[in-house]
Amino acid sequence: MEKRFIKVGQLKIGNYVLIEEEACKIVSMEKSKPGKHGSAKARIVAMGVFSDSKRNMLEPTAADATIPVIKRGNAQVVAVMGEQLSLMDLESYASFNVQMPKDVPDIKAGDEIEYLQLDEQIRIIRKK
Repeated sequence: MEKRFIKVGQLKIGNYVLIEEEACKIVSMEKSKPGKHGSAKARIVAMGVFSDSKRNMLEPTAADATIPVIKRGNAQVVAVMGEQLSLMDLESYASFNVQMPKDVPDIKAGDEIEYLQLDEQIRIIRKK
């Protein structure tokens, strides 16, 4: 897995971050001011990109956060096999199978889709 590092204080809503080794997208973020005996903290609420699970993170703003490098690509649906889709990447022509997404309706053979990929995890995000 390709990763980058950034200070927690530099994160913004919409950024990706690794929380408990899961790639998540930040949906809300609050920063507290430094107190008399402590440093500034950031409270982050994020949703898992591939699992839709809610994750929380509370870290000092000066701590390092791990940012996963998520590949975004376009593919064509080659075949619909029940709950599985067979896709072909439009740049590399590589074929792979993914689970039918619940949040993208009416996908059929021949459609072009946009997807996110991190290592072996793939998620369809929209139909073109």
